[in-house]
Amino acid sequence: MTVTLVVLVTALATAGAVFAVSTARGPGTDPVDAGHAEEAAVRELDRHPRLAHFLRQRMDRRTAGGFVLTIGLVVVFAAALVIGVLFDMVGARTGLAEFDDSIAEWGSRNASSGTVEGLQWVTDLGSTPVVIAALVVAGVADYWRRRNAEVFAFLAAVGLGQLIINNALKLIVSRERPDVLQLAGTDGWSFPSGHATAAAAGWAAIALVLGRGRSNRTRTVLGALAVLIAVAVATTRALLGVHWLTDVVAGVALGWAWFLLVAVVFGGRAQRLGDPVSAHPQGLYDDPERPADATAARQRAG
Repeated sequence: MTVTLVVLVTALATAGAVFAVSTARGPGTDPVDAGHAEEAAVRELDRHPRLAHFLRQRMDRRTAGGFVLTIGLVVVFAAALVIGVLFDMVGARTGLAEFDDSIAEWGSRNASSGTVEGLQWVTDLGSTPVVIAALVVAGVADYWRRRNAEVFAFLAAVGLGQLIINNALKLIVSRERPDVLQLAGTDGWSFPSGHATAAAAGWAAIALVLGRGRSNRTRTVLGALAVLIAVAVATTRALLGVHWLTDVVAGVALGWAWFLLVAVVFGGRAQRLGDPVSAHPQGLYDDPERPADATAARQRAG
């Protein structure tokens, strides 16, 4: 039980940290604008010839679709595993589920009018109207800057997809909400938390879109804010007595997993995976028989 708890908490913390760090230190990859991402990837491969050789053998457009599909399946499997383990904990009353009652009761028992109002302000950052509105604003801002309507499809897939999946899981699990004084309005079943799912998926997508083409510092701040909002919203849902702890952990895991899956799918679709290979001026999709160094490949193509 203790090992499971440590693994789950560490996994969630690592997922958030990886997203924040990747936005700061990554080579500028962008699932919405794959052309920009490809140029950034080639620059990075120039510095790592062995990695370039490894990827050259696997990134043929005729076969790379399987690579992207594998990544997507890994994300889905990891999310299903986390949610499944949490559901088992709920049934056996072990692991994180041992804290479900105490956290729900503590929040309702120690709340004051001031703290409740503050928690409600934070929890609204995960509400469907607020998240959808924020996604629309982020999409308009990005379109105004880049004139690429693809961003709307990406954000719609993230926002609407997480909503559909979350509500489907609620109907399947049909878990009752905590039997305590609930300090916020509720609707529907408890597992997983809809607010936590929406906050995790929606604000991560917003951070990715608004960080496109920005400095490392800006992407770091945006990524950190997205993680902070997701964790804060999840915390408020438990403290307001409207969700169990396991509900909000599952919601955050589901939201981040869905965001990552959509990002992978949009990146692969924009790269036209499965199409015949064509000569690429920067050498990323050159014939695998050619030397691995991307710089040499570009010189021959030129």
